[in-house]
Amino acid sequence: MEKPSQDTPWIRLVTPHISQPSLKDNTADIDRLIRGLRKRLDVNGVTVAFSQVNDLARSLKEHHYDVCALVYEDGGAWQVADLFPIGDHPSIYGLAVDLGTSTVVVRLVELQEGETKDETTFLNPQIQLGPDILSRIHFAAQDGGLAQLQNLLLNRLNQEIEELIKRHDLTSPLIAGMAVAGNTTMTHLFLGLDPYGICREPYIPIINRPGLLKAGDLGLGINKEAPVLVFPNVGSYFGGDLISGILASGMTHQREIAFLVDVGTNAEVIIGNQDWLMGCAGAAGPALEGGVASMGMMAGPGVIDKVVIDPETLQFRVRTIEGGPPVGICGSGLIDLVAQLFLAGMIDLRGKFVRAKCGERLIEEEGIPHLVVVSAEESGTGKALTLSQPDIDALIRSKAAMYTILTTIANTVGIPLNSIERFYVAGTFGSYIDPASAITIGMIPDLPLEAYMPLGNTSLKGAVMGLVSARAREEAFRIRDQVTYLELNVNQEFMNLFSAAKFLPHTDRTLFPSVK
Repeated sequence: MEKPSQDTPWIRLVTPHISQPSLKDNTADIDRLIRGLRKRLDVNGVTVAFSQVNDLARSLKEHHYDVCALVYEDGGAWQVADLFPIGDHPSIYGLAVDLGTSTVVVRLVELQEGETKDETTFLNPQIQLGPDILSRIHFAAQDGGLAQLQNLLLNRLNQEIEELIKRHDLTSPLIAGMAVAGNTTMTHLFLGLDPYGICREPYIPIINRPGLLKAGDLGLGINKEAPVLVFPNVGSYFGGDLISGILASGMTHQREIAFLVDVGTNAEVIIGNQDWLMGCAGAAGPALEGGVASMGMMAGPGVIDKVVIDPETLQFRVRTIEGGPPVGICGSGLIDLVAQLFLAGMIDLRGKFVRAKCGERLIEEEGIPHLVVVSAEESGTGKALTLSQPDIDALIRSKAAMYTILTTIANTVGIPLNSIERFYVAGTFGSYIDPASAITIGMIPDLPLEAYMPLGNTSLKGAVMGLVSARAREEAFRIRDQVTYLELNVNQEFMNLFSAAKFLPHTDRTLFPSVK
């Protein structure tokens, strides 16, 4: 099982020596507990919330003062969360959550060893009320809309947590903490905060640093006193998921300047090193996720993730996830497909179909050109899988936005794109993307392929780090304060560069010398 590097845990189970009350030692129960914990932890700062006093005192008496204490550190002081009978010697667990717009991932971690025990993934149920961020913000503005969005998410999250607890024969009090990383809007909806200002000038969220919250206050089905770490935001479109990603990448511990790109619903980009960071985000994601093309799908069994076209015979070879019959195509497969069509001469530099090259594969449906990628006979759906001209146009707009975001932020800090030594690509998209194909269509800079490093789900990895490590938790907040945020919504250079990038690979072919 995966075991992240960690230093001192900030959520701990400790066994204090608590003397039995007597006429000679008539110290109050809670004072007695605090005294024992101060000595055991070798600190002065130990606190008990007044709301817990009765429950903790009752537990002390019930177990004859022979207890282990669940404690967590907050602002330099240790807070008592719960007490367990010492004979049980329980392990305590935490949950790291990647709170995605489309997909939510929950990882169960044993906190004392930092070991991953289980993981579950599910579609964000808020999709039924709004498929994207903007539609959810608008829905939240309706009467009762915000509560409805929050309840949908919390109810499903609690169902998944309950399943994890049952699967591992645990009880909810043993789930002693949670770390949540999501974009700014998802964080607001999770906390029941009004996201109205996020998409309107001057693009101001309600809060950027939620701090440590209690699970019971949020309605989460774990120990009600468990701390919930919500990763901080930098701005309306630069959320805690990217802060978590920066933490996971390790780029703040390196001297060389690196890019980190996470393509989800938005394209989120950070550039920097151990001394400085600049970030921005823009709407480049949907087509790159495979969410725009008529046969586009999120990555899953039977979804095309790789395409090769023989330049001589123009025969198509497709690879699907888990090898089943093709049922659709994901973002990385779509990038492969368009890159191969361009290299084979089946589309031109504007992304328009070249009829003479496409031959019988090119058909028309309701007056719109479609290219048959997989025939009905070979398809897992019983219908032909086709790529339409509007599908290509949408991808070109997305890839142009992606490249323009990278160019704009590099120009802002005065660093040429071709001088970047490391280029981290995060998310599911980063796990499947072929950098050569992305370069071919002009989506990412023409760097040596070894410069590109897929990192997987950095939002989740960073959440795990923040959950198990006091040092990582504090570093997340330092990263947040270190980032300079570039607002693209009002950036004129972005709009100028965007027009030039809407060609394959670009209007300036010298930027892509490897593309022949």
